Amino acid sequence: MFFRRTLLDTLRSPVSRHKIRLLFGARQTGKTELLRHVVPSEQTWRVDLSATTDRRRYEMDPGAFGRELRALPRAVRTVVVDEIQKVPALLDEVQNVYDEDRARFELFLTGSSARRLRRSSANLLPGRCHTFHLYPTSHWECEGPPRIEWPGSARPQPASSAEDTPAFPEQGLERTLLLGNLPGVRGEPDETAAATLQAYVENYVEDEIRREALARDLGAFGVFLRLAAVESGGQVNIAALSRQSGIAASTLKGYYELLIDTFTGYWVHAYTRAGRARLLTTPRFLLFDTGVRNAAAGLPSVPGMLTTEGPRLLEQWVTLELVCRAAALGRGYGVSFWRTVSGAEVDVVWEGPREDVPIEVKWSERPTPHDARHLEAFLDAYPKRAHRGLVVCRAPRAQQLTERVLAVPWNAF
Repeated sequence: MFFRRTLLDTLRSPVSRHKIRLLFGARQTGKTELLRHVVPSEQTWRVDLSATTDRRRYEMDPGAFGRELRALPRAVRTVVVDEIQKVPALLDEVQNVYDEDRARFELFLTGSSARRLRRSSANLLPGRCHTFHLYPTSHWECEGPPRIEWPGSARPQPASSAEDTPAFPEQGLERTLLLGNLPGVRGEPDETAAATLQAYVENYVEDEIRREALARDLGAFGVFLRLAAVESGGQVNIAALSRQSGIAASTLKGYYELLIDTFTGYWVHAYTRAGRARLLTTPRFLLFDTGVRNAAAGLPSVPGMLTTEGPRLLEQWVTLELVCRAAALGRGYGVSFWRTVSGAEVDVVWEGPREDVPIEVKWSERPTPHDARHLEAFLDAYPKRAHRGLVVCRAPRAQQLTERVLAVPWNAF
């Protein structure tokens, strides 16, 4: 069954009509399945460059792609190309066909790696494409309780074309933190989902790293990936990781770039607006999904693991959720964190066009006004931009902790 994705109507929007639509996202986030519901199955020509036969044929003769497009019957109106990064030369052919007649085709391209495109100096279709990013399932894509009112938190309402598409069913906090939010994993029983995640990590190393020759030393990359997963959510100390792993600092930086380029990790940068406090600016790094993080770190997907890892995983999930929301809302929205040299720290800062909201994440089921102290410090430091704060926790109901700080359940923020 296909469940509603936030991008479903965005990709159908008239705003992108007669533009090439380039959809990026990590493997198994549902790009191909999403496009099957965006474009009609009839009058569509599909090319999957993951298939060895087509990929090798186009690698040897990229011009064949353009010739085949021009030979299609006029009834074929839509073209979908999956994993375009596997044959970057096809982007030149896409541009040539597009420039000849912009109204001839609706062109959709997907990719799970930007690295090969950049390394090959590929044509990224400037001025001709609209770029979109697909993430693991967001809480916005689930049937949940009403969201509280705070800047930028309103769930986008589906257009009429998506009203009949069901939303993802809710899953509990324990499963969310242990097994994550990849669409396929959400539909699996618990007993097989953990094995699927482990295979995902192993196949990622095999396919994305070995086949695309993105790292020469797979052993060193495996060591790095485990360390990056264990440290996910924290500020990155390259020098300390180098000493711990025995991998050169320059190599570690390249490995982090690899994860960013394949959309399996994100940098979260420090809050940069001018204020009274001196700030630490080293960025944080997060793997893109809590389930993948646990598998890469070698952690068992059993409830007892949350005794030690629960607080860290909840903070990561909240941050990842906000990264997805910022992407869905578009320009003017962002996610950062705030940490001063004196030790005050805010886990996440939601940055909106007119207001910023500091957010603390607490594992507690019984939040207290003490949990709001760093939020209050942030609010005092930025009175023109920030007027209220949130504590996201496991409390069953919202609680007003101070005049400016509200504590909310994890599934209602």
